[in-house]
Amino acid sequence: MIYKRSSALFRDAQKVIPGGVNSPVRAFKAVGGEPVFVERAEGAYLYDEDGNRLVDYIASWGPMILGHAYKPVIDAVINKAKKGTSFGMPTEIETKIAELTVSMVPGIDKIRFVNSGTEACMSAVRLARGFTGKEKIIKFAGCYHGHSDSFLIEAGSGAVTFGVPNSPGVTQGTAKDTLLAKYNDLDSVSELISENKDEIACIILEPVAGNMGCIPPVEGFLQGLRKLCDDHDILLVFDEVMTGFRLARGGAQEVLGIEADIVTFGKVIGGGLPVGAFAAREEIMNHLAPLGPVYQAGTLSGNPLAMAAGLAMLTKLNDSGEVYSSLEEKTAYLHKGLDAVLSKYSIPYTINRLGSMISVHFSDEPVVDFASAALGNNDYFKAFFHGMLSEGVYLPPSAFESWFLNDALSYEDLDHTIAACDGVVKTL
Repeated sequence: MIYKRSSALFRDAQKVIPGGVNSPVRAFKAVGGEPVFVERAEGAYLYDEDGNRLVDYIASWGPMILGHAYKPVIDAVINKAKKGTSFGMPTEIETKIAELTVSMVPGIDKIRFVNSGTEACMSAVRLARGFTGKEKIIKFAGCYHGHSDSFLIEAGSGAVTFGVPNSPGVTQGTAKDTLLAKYNDLDSVSELISENKDEIACIILEPVAGNMGCIPPVEGFLQGLRKLCDDHDILLVFDEVMTGFRLARGGAQEVLGIEADIVTFGKVIGGGLPVGAFAAREEIMNHLAPLGPVYQAGTLSGNPLAMAAGLAMLTKLNDSGEVYSSLEEKTAYLHKGLDAVLSKYSIPYTINRLGSMISVHFSDEPVVDFASAALGNNDYFKAFFHGMLSEGVYLPPSAFESWFLNDALSYEDLDHTIAACDGVVKTL
């Protein structure tokens, strides 16, 4: 494929934007080469500035569950925009989407809308600290919760891609309050709790990790965390920015049968527009201003365009259980096809999958945490990524990212992806 215009646009962007991108993973540093500039998207496809059509497996990093430019979402945004784009005042639609969300997600009574997943996770931790009166938090190596200072400790995903899992600019004072555990390892959590008795406000994690590739929780891990939190008066925070409304109506909590104390959401709750949210039972949420002492605010929080898009998206997901079964079947079909192809060649690989999240790790060891994810052969991944791109398949440009399927993908698209994989892997 030819990327002459993308290359020119990238040169222009680098003159006025750091690295030429507004989010680091887009720069292709992890895979080499130059980023593809997208012109538009529809359904399962991206159309780049050079006129190439690409089968999309990032879905805007998760939220485009029903495909790009989903008509009810687009119509909702257009109709709402005609009435004004931002007011800084309450609107009825905020209540409507809040009522719908509370009805869909287990264990929550109230929700507060913000502007990004980063803001949602940052606010959730502040709320946990304010509610418990404790300061330290536990996070897991390889889990990414946005770029707030507290979370840039072994943050996975983009941070690992650029070799700075502990970012300059994060103070030692902030870092000391973030304790690092191993994902899928209860003993590492128990040790931290014992060493920091009565100091831990919350444990935050992705219930299904998506920022070191797709890594599901091993049996008993989440149940064990829930018990540890209950035994030590610690709040359990699920970062469902990726999994919320994607794995099921009620997200990972519903699929895995574990209720968190606080849940955070991201772009999907705005139909792909910039938005986030955090939610909990009433006792916890009432600690937020203006009811309680924990301050959180935002002029654009509950933006009417995002609320309209989110309401249209969530209404469809709430009304149509077939979406989740369809996505599950398509992802299982892709998994089976990729496995059949990769098994023909003498190349190490492991495929992880849960629901409509999947990733290929070029390692013959089980990938269950950040350390095992990091053992994958990145040279294989780079070649695989560019080979698939040349065949019109757009994968996440990092080995440390989950793939996200959307329901607009056809079985012809999946077959094309599997066939492309066959052609690419035989050259590795």
